[in-house]
Order: sequence, then C-alpha cells, then structure tokens
Amino acid sequence: MRGKIIKGIAGFYYVHVPDRGIYECKAKGIFRKEQIKPLVGDDVEIDLLDEAEKKGNIRTLLPRSSQLIRPAVANVDQALVIFAITCPQPNFNLLDRFLVMMRQQGLPCIICLNKLDLDQEGKGRDYADIYRACGYPVLTVSAAGKQGIERLKEQLRGRTTTVAGPSGVGKSSLVNCLQSGTVMETGEISEKIERGRHTTRHSELIALGEDTYILDTPGFSSLGLFDLEKEQLSAYYPEFRDFEVSCRFGGCTHTAEPECAVKQALEQGQISRLRYENYCQLYEELKLRKPVYR
Repeated sequence: MRGKIIKGIAGFYYVHVPDRGIYECKAKGIFRKEQIKPLVGDDVEIDLLDEAEKKGNIRTLLPRSSQLIRPAVANVDQALVIFAITCPQPNFNLLDRFLVMMRQQGLPCIICLNKLDLDQEGKGRDYADIYRACGYPVLTVSAAGKQGIERLKEQLRGRTTTVAGPSGVGKSSLVNCLQSGTVMETGEISEKIERGRHTTRHSELIALGEDTYILDTPGFSSLGLFDLEKEQLSAYYPEFRDFEVSCRFGGCTHTAEPECAVKQALEQGQISRLRYENYCQLYEELKLRKPVYR
C-alpha cells in the first residue's frame, strides 16, 4: 500500500493511506543500515502487518520532490511563515533569516501577519508594504476575528505547505482556523515577557482538503545561516538586484564601499532601511563566522 507519513514520534511513523486510514509503522532495518531517516511528508510503500490494529512496516521511501533541513520535512511546495503584528512585537531579523533559509532551499514563501484585530496603529499595513516591495506575498489576518482566513485558504489550496513561526504569534490558532475542528493545543502569551509556550512538539501533516496539506512544525526562536558565504548574502535580498549592477565596484558588499548604488537607493527611500539593517547584521555575522573546511 502507498501512503504519506503524517507524523513521526520515537521511531514510530504514522502513515495516512487514502480511503483506508492511518497506520502505525516502523521503518525496516535497511533504513538504519543505510542511515536513511524517513521524514514527515514522505510518500512511502508499506507492508501490512495487522489490518484490525492498523499496523505496518515502511518498505520503501518513494522519490522526494524536495527536502528541507529545518524543519526536517519532505515534499513541500511552499512555506508559510507566521508572525504577529503585535503582542509580541515582530522580530524582523528572525523573519529575514527564515526568508533567506527558504530561498536557499528553493522554496517559495508566503508571509502571514496575524493579530490584525489588535493592530490599533495600522502597523500591519506598513510591514506588509515593506515585504511586498521585495516581491513576497503578504497576508494580514486575524485568527481570533476570523479575518482574512478565506484568502489564506486560497493561497494554500492544492499545495503542501510547511507552517512555521516563533512562539506566541497565534500559529496554532491560525492552523485551527484552516480546518474543521480544533485538533491542536493553543498556548497563552506570558504578559511578563510576551513569549508564548511551545505548543507544537513535533512536525505533523494535516489534511485540509483534496491535495491540500499543511505541515505544522515546532516553534523556532533562532535560525543559523548554514552553508552560506558572506559574499552570497546579497543574492538573497531581491530588492538589491536592480541597483547593485550600478555599484562602482564589482563584488560590492553594500556595506562600506563608496559609490554603492544600493546605499544610494536606501537614502532615496527605494530600499527599506529595516531590511538593509538586517542585511548588515547578517553580513557581519557571516563575516565573523569561522570558515568550514570540507
């Protein structure tokens, strides 16, 4: 039988087989011998051990169309990164790290700004404008007020989407809005430190409809930039592209060089200062990182 791994816990893999249900499976020893680890999202072939108890063994991993390192999932079409407009205040350095990481893995990314109902100052519109100008699709929604949910569903339809975001942004509440019935826990925001508890403990594939799945993943608080040299970073800021061809020096880093067209565009308001400052922070981080010798 063929199915899809929807969850993996402590060596057990839960495989959804269309029209038959979910089977609890172990991976055959050949996977351990060859150091191959099945991932949530993998399409697999299983051997049936007990139909009544819904138990089986994973026999074959089918070819993957994609594989992410963090979160460790397979066969994903796009990423949905969720941040709150307020409560807690968004960490844009973390958002930019996530966007760089997804670009590294060739995965399109949708930005979802939640808690529109608490946005008394209209900050969500300003934040959305910054990232739309960089070419990213941005949705402003409210899980609590059920605002923007239908537009979000349209963006997800017919795709497998990995959902991620820091704790406390309403990620689990939003995922609940996308499906019938509440099947995930939701956490409270600590009033003292404005950080939520991690309410998702493992990656899990959830079916929203025909050919539509979301992969909910544990919240993250920091992301390292892996396998990236400082000279490559500017390629992950698409808003630089039209300007950097006019920089005086080839290989301009857009940090300290004179006659830098990117910095000129920044001063003219054509590039977001928030994004540029994040770029500089990430560049310095990469600059200070010890080289990895292979």
